[in-house]
Amino acid sequence: MSTPLGRSAGESWRVLRTPLLVTGLIVLAAIVILIATSARTSGPFSPDSTDSDGARALAALLENHGVDVHSTETLEDAVQPGEGKALIIGPAGSLGRPDLERIAQARWSHLVLIRPGSRALEILAPGVLQTGDVLSSRSREAGCDLPAAVRAGTVTVSGPTYSAPSAAVACYGDGISNTVVRLEVGDRIVDVVGTPTSFTNAQLADDGNAALALNLIGTHQDLTWYLPQFESTDTDTGDSGGAPLIPPDVRYIGWALAFAVLIVAIWRGRRLGPVVAERLPVIVHAAETTEGRARLYRRSRARDRAAAALRESALGQLHKAHGIPRRADPLAVVTTVAARTGRDPVMLYELLYGLPPLSDAALMSLSHELDVLTQEVRKP
Repeated sequence: MSTPLGRSAGESWRVLRTPLLVTGLIVLAAIVILIATSARTSGPFSPDSTDSDGARALAALLENHGVDVHSTETLEDAVQPGEGKALIIGPAGSLGRPDLERIAQARWSHLVLIRPGSRALEILAPGVLQTGDVLSSRSREAGCDLPAAVRAGTVTVSGPTYSAPSAAVACYGDGISNTVVRLEVGDRIVDVVGTPTSFTNAQLADDGNAALALNLIGTHQDLTWYLPQFESTDTDTGDSGGAPLIPPDVRYIGWALAFAVLIVAIWRGRRLGPVVAERLPVIVHAAETTEGRARLYRRSRARDRAAAALRESALGQLHKAHGIPRRADPLAVVTTVAARTGRDPVMLYELLYGLPPLSDAALMSLSHELDVLTQEVRKP
């Protein structure tokens, strides 16, 4: 007659019900938080981020001046009809050609492109090209007659630069490479800004950065702040028929599940108890261990390691006898020992920190000298 060794269904449920309940509660809480904050964006140049590279200060400045700021990470919000409204596209993420064409067809009255790439320039700001030059962060004069730049005056700019067509207005550059370009595309105003750090929380208060941001971006009472997070369409084939295979919200649910699994693993994991002393079957005396290591050093001719071990042992005794810190500079150790023993500092330095011996006889001489030095230390 055999006896089953596995757990029954009832026993398994009693063991697993608490971990499953905890995991479910954690996932539920994460989903609730996700839903509650789904309208908010995050990351660099985000209007909700208070980090140094965020733009919460700029969003608050715009709202204080009557601009209604809507932050989004969803492409569908950026392709809604935009007559009489403004759209700012942040530097995060990537957009395919079909996405950019949909944004161009949305008829936004004002479009602000923050550090755009060549593909976005080709579709949304034709004629503006990347120069390949990158400006270091410093204050610059406007150098143009754009009203927003004239009111702002000197601005701290940095980042990629662009060349502008003759019909555009180029500011904050040398006339060829500029960080701010404004042009009209049909009945739409398009601003190309290559210096997003000027509008971040860390630099908004510098020079005329806040004035430039307010007069450049706050032109309409309705502003959609779009931070693209992923490339939603196939840029090679131009196929825009269909949503991405993995919706963006799934990543949050995945992180929530991973966090829940980690919490349960820590909670249910085995904890190490106190260290238990175990009697050795054979007692090995310290002298035998030292002698065995010495034989190994001799067999491998590791005179450098043997000398380093001898010097380290001698230095330990010197530090303890003279009250010298373990991390003391070699010069300080030699000076202290020389003052208390009357030895020549140069000879002491060579003895304690010199080159490794080149022969067994030199190693034996070093060992003898170190032994004599440590005996002098032990003398009252």
